[in-house]
Amino acid sequence: MNAVADAAAASAAGQTERLKLTEIFLSLQGEARDAGWPTVFVRLTGCPLRCQYCDTAYAFHGGQWWEIDAILAEVARLGARHVCVTGGEPLAQKRCLQLLEKLCDAGYVVSLETSGALDIAGVDPRVSRVLDIKTPGSGEVARNLWGNLPLLTAHDQVKFVICSREDYDWAKGVLADHPLQQRCDVLFSPSAAQVGARELADWIVADRLPVRFQMQLHKLLWNDEPGR
Repeated sequence: MNAVADAAAASAAGQTERLKLTEIFLSLQGEARDAGWPTVFVRLTGCPLRCQYCDTAYAFHGGQWWEIDAILAEVARLGARHVCVTGGEPLAQKRCLQLLEKLCDAGYVVSLETSGALDIAGVDPRVSRVLDIKTPGSGEVARNLWGNLPLLTAHDQVKFVICSREDYDWAKGVLADHPLQQRCDVLFSPSAAQVGARELADWIVADRLPVRFQMQLHKLLWNDEPGR
Protein backbone atom coordinates (compact mmCIF):
# COMPACT_ATOMS: atom_id res chain seq x y z
CA MET A 1 0.00 0.00 0.00
CA ASN A 2 1.44 3.42 -0.97
CA ALA A 3 1.59 6.51 1.23
CA VAL A 4 -1.59 8.04 -0.26
CA ALA A 5 -3.55 4.85 0.36
CA ASP A 6 -2.14 4.64 3.89
CA ALA A 7 -3.28 8.17 4.62
CA ALA A 8 -6.73 7.50 3.17
CA ALA A 9 -7.12 4.35 5.25
CA ALA A 10 -6.03 6.17 8.39
CA SER A 11 -8.49 8.97 7.67
CA ALA A 12 -11.32 6.48 7.09
CA ALA A 13 -10.49 4.69 10.34
CA GLY A 14 -10.61 7.97 12.20
CA GLN A 15 -13.96 8.83 10.65
CA THR A 16 -15.52 5.58 11.89
CA GLU A 17 -14.69 6.56 15.48
CA ARG A 18 -16.43 9.95 15.50
CA LEU A 19 -19.88 11.25 16.36
CA LYS A 20 -21.32 14.76 16.16
CA LEU A 21 -22.45 15.92 19.60
CA THR A 22 -24.42 18.92 20.78
CA GLU A 23 -23.48 18.50 24.46
CA ILE A 24 -22.40 16.18 27.25
CA PHE A 25 -23.49 17.07 30.77
CA LEU A 26 -24.34 15.71 34.20
CA SER A 27 -27.85 16.15 35.57
CA LEU A 28 -30.72 14.17 37.08
CA GLN A 29 -32.64 11.83 34.81
CA GLY A 30 -35.98 13.55 34.44
CA GLU A 31 -38.17 10.76 33.11
CA ALA A 32 -38.68 7.06 32.46
CA ARG A 33 -37.60 4.20 34.73
CA ASP A 34 -34.41 5.84 35.99
CA ALA A 35 -35.98 9.20 36.91
CA GLY A 36 -34.11 10.90 39.73
CA TRP A 37 -30.74 9.19 39.22
CA PRO A 38 -27.64 11.34 38.57
CA THR A 39 -27.04 10.70 34.88
CA VAL A 40 -24.55 11.71 32.19
CA PHE A 41 -26.42 12.82 29.07
CA VAL A 42 -24.72 12.42 25.71
CA ARG A 43 -26.77 14.47 23.26
CA LEU A 44 -26.12 13.68 19.60
CA THR A 45 -26.77 16.27 16.91
CA GLY A 46 -29.40 15.91 14.20
CA CYS A 47 -32.94 14.56 13.85
CA PRO A 48 -35.06 13.67 10.80
CA LEU A 49 -38.31 14.46 12.67
CA ARG A 50 -39.89 17.79 13.58
CA CYS A 51 -42.33 17.10 16.42
CA GLN A 52 -44.35 20.19 17.23
CA TYR A 53 -43.59 19.94 20.97
CA CYS A 54 -39.84 19.31 20.63
CA ASP A 55 -37.84 20.87 23.46
CA THR A 56 -34.39 20.18 22.01
CA ALA A 57 -34.59 21.85 18.60
CA TYR A 58 -31.20 23.38 19.35
CA ALA A 59 -29.77 19.89 18.68
CA PHE A 60 -31.04 19.76 15.08
CA HIS A 61 -27.97 21.51 13.68
CA GLY A 62 -24.43 22.45 14.56
CA GLY A 63 -22.58 20.37 17.11
CA GLN A 64 -18.96 19.27 17.32
CA TRP A 65 -17.23 16.11 16.18
CA TRP A 66 -15.99 13.93 19.06
CA GLU A 67 -13.85 10.83 18.94
CA ILE A 68 -15.73 8.01 20.68
CA ASP A 69 -12.80 7.47 23.07
CA ALA A 70 -13.02 11.16 24.02
CA ILE A 71 -16.73 10.76 24.73
CA LEU A 72 -15.97 7.81 27.00
CA ALA A 73 -13.29 9.82 28.80
CA GLU A 74 -15.69 12.72 29.39
CA VAL A 75 -18.41 10.37 30.65
CA ALA A 76 -15.89 8.88 33.09
CA ARG A 77 -14.81 12.35 34.25
CA LEU A 78 -18.39 13.35 35.01
CA GLY A 79 -18.61 10.36 37.30
CA ALA A 80 -22.16 8.93 37.22
CA ARG A 81 -23.16 5.28 36.87
CA HIS A 82 -26.11 6.01 34.57
CA VAL A 83 -25.63 7.26 31.00
CA CYS A 84 -28.40 8.37 28.65
CA VAL A 85 -27.68 8.70 24.92
CA THR A 86 -30.21 11.10 23.45
CA GLY A 87 -30.69 13.76 20.79
CA GLY A 88 -31.99 14.88 18.44
CA GLU A 89 -32.40 11.37 17.19
CA PRO A 90 -29.23 9.49 18.19
CA LEU A 91 -29.81 6.55 15.84
CA ALA A 92 -29.62 8.93 12.87
CA GLN A 93 -25.85 8.60 13.32
CA LYS A 94 -24.91 4.99 12.61
CA ARG A 95 -21.86 5.08 14.87
CA CYS A 96 -24.22 5.59 17.81
CA LEU A 97 -24.43 1.79 17.97
CA GLN A 98 -20.69 1.60 18.54
CA LEU A 99 -20.87 4.19 21.32
CA LEU A 100 -23.68 2.31 23.06
CA GLU A 101 -21.72 -0.93 22.96
CA LYS A 102 -18.59 0.68 24.38
CA LEU A 103 -20.56 2.34 27.19
CA CYS A 104 -22.05 -1.03 28.13
CA ASP A 105 -18.61 -2.67 27.98
CA ALA A 106 -17.37 0.01 30.41
CA GLY A 107 -20.00 -1.05 32.94
CA TYR A 108 -22.46 1.85 32.78
CA VAL A 109 -26.24 1.56 33.09
CA VAL A 110 -27.12 2.79 29.59
CA SER A 111 -30.39 4.05 28.17
CA LEU A 112 -31.19 5.27 24.67
CA GLU A 113 -33.90 7.84 23.95
CA THR A 114 -35.15 7.28 20.41
CA SER A 115 -38.11 8.51 18.37
CA GLY A 116 -39.21 5.08 17.20
CA ALA A 117 -38.86 6.17 13.59
CA LEU A 118 -35.59 4.28 13.05
CA ASP A 119 -34.76 0.58 13.37
CA ILE A 120 -33.71 -0.43 16.90
CA ALA A 121 -32.69 -3.99 16.00
CA GLY A 122 -28.96 -3.24 16.06
CA VAL A 123 -28.94 -1.66 19.54
CA ASP A 124 -26.91 -3.59 22.12
CA PRO A 125 -29.37 -5.69 24.19
CA ARG A 126 -27.79 -4.37 27.40
CA VAL A 127 -29.20 -0.91 26.57
CA SER A 128 -32.65 0.10 27.81
CA ARG A 129 -34.36 1.48 24.70
CA VAL A 130 -36.84 4.25 25.54
CA LEU A 131 -39.03 4.32 22.45
CA ASP A 132 -41.18 7.42 21.88
CA ILE A 133 -44.27 6.41 19.89
CA LYS A 134 -45.40 9.53 18.06
CA THR A 135 -49.03 10.49 18.61
CA PRO A 136 -51.10 12.36 15.99
CA GLY A 137 -50.61 15.57 17.99
CA SER A 138 -46.87 15.35 17.50
CA GLY A 139 -47.27 15.95 13.77
CA GLU A 140 -45.04 12.95 13.06
CA VAL A 141 -47.36 9.97 13.57
CA ALA A 142 -46.69 8.75 10.03
CA ARG A 143 -43.00 8.23 10.94
CA ASN A 144 -43.64 5.48 13.51
CA LEU A 145 -41.79 2.31 12.57
CA TRP A 146 -44.26 -0.27 13.82
CA GLY A 147 -41.84 -3.11 13.12
CA ASN A 148 -39.90 -1.97 16.20
CA LEU A 149 -42.66 -3.06 18.59
CA PRO A 150 -42.08 -6.85 18.38
CA LEU A 151 -38.41 -6.21 19.22
CA LEU A 152 -39.18 -4.69 22.63
CA THR A 153 -38.31 -6.61 25.80
CA ALA A 154 -38.84 -6.13 29.54
CA HIS A 155 -35.57 -4.17 29.56
CA ASP A 156 -37.10 -1.51 27.29
CA GLN A 157 -39.65 1.27 27.77
CA VAL A 158 -42.26 2.95 25.59
CA LYS A 159 -43.34 6.58 25.95
CA PHE A 160 -46.38 8.42 24.59
CA VAL A 161 -46.46 12.23 24.77
CA ILE A 162 -50.15 13.14 25.00
CA CYS A 163 -51.20 16.43 23.40
CA SER A 164 -55.02 16.10 23.60
CA ARG A 165 -57.88 13.79 24.51
CA GLU A 166 -57.73 12.57 20.90
CA ASP A 167 -54.07 11.60 21.44
CA TYR A 168 -54.99 9.79 24.63
CA ASP A 169 -57.73 7.79 22.91
CA TRP A 170 -55.38 7.03 20.00
CA ALA A 171 -52.70 5.77 22.43
CA LYS A 172 -55.30 3.56 24.15
CA GLY A 173 -56.06 2.10 20.75
CA VAL A 174 -52.38 1.33 20.15
CA LEU A 175 -52.27 -0.53 23.48
CA ALA A 176 -55.38 -2.48 22.49
CA ASP A 177 -53.84 -3.48 19.16
CA HIS A 178 -50.31 -4.02 20.52
CA PRO A 179 -50.43 -4.97 24.24
CA LEU A 180 -47.12 -3.29 24.96
CA GLN A 181 -47.71 -3.37 28.72
CA GLN A 182 -47.12 -7.11 28.49
CA ARG A 183 -43.68 -6.49 26.98
CA CYS A 184 -42.27 -3.50 28.85
CA ASP A 185 -43.05 -0.39 30.89
CA VAL A 186 -45.45 2.01 29.16
CA LEU A 187 -45.25 5.70 30.09
CA PHE A 188 -47.75 8.48 29.40
CA SER A 189 -46.53 12.09 29.62
CA PRO A 190 -48.56 15.28 29.18
CA SER A 191 -47.45 17.83 26.61
CA ALA A 192 -47.61 20.61 29.16
CA ALA A 193 -48.69 23.39 26.83
CA GLN A 194 -51.68 21.36 25.62
CA VAL A 195 -52.81 18.89 28.31
CA GLY A 196 -52.76 19.48 32.05
CA ALA A 197 -50.90 16.93 34.14
CA ARG A 198 -53.87 16.49 36.47
CA GLU A 199 -56.19 16.03 33.50
CA LEU A 200 -54.09 13.24 32.04
CA ALA A 201 -53.70 11.61 35.45
CA ASP A 202 -57.48 11.63 35.90
CA TRP A 203 -58.01 9.96 32.51
CA ILE A 204 -55.53 7.19 33.36
CA VAL A 205 -57.12 6.55 36.75
CA ALA A 206 -60.68 6.61 35.37
CA ASP A 207 -59.77 4.05 32.70
CA ARG A 208 -57.55 1.99 35.03
CA LEU A 209 -55.06 2.07 32.18
CA PRO A 210 -52.01 -0.20 32.78
CA VAL A 211 -49.48 2.57 32.18
CA ARG A 212 -47.22 4.75 34.30
CA PHE A 213 -48.02 8.46 34.45
CA GLN A 214 -44.93 10.62 34.40
CA MET A 215 -43.99 14.27 34.43
CA GLN A 216 -40.63 15.49 33.24
CA LEU A 217 -38.68 16.24 36.40
CA HIS A 218 -36.03 18.28 34.60
CA LYS A 219 -38.69 20.69 33.31
CA LEU A 220 -40.10 21.20 36.78
CA LEU A 221 -36.63 21.89 38.17
CA TRP A 222 -34.89 23.77 35.35
CA ASN A 223 -37.54 24.72 32.75
CA ASP A 224 -35.77 23.33 29.65
CA GLU A 225 -32.47 25.07 30.36
CA PRO A 226 -29.88 23.50 28.02
CA GLY A 227 -27.31 21.41 29.83
CA ARG A 228 -29.61 20.74 32.80
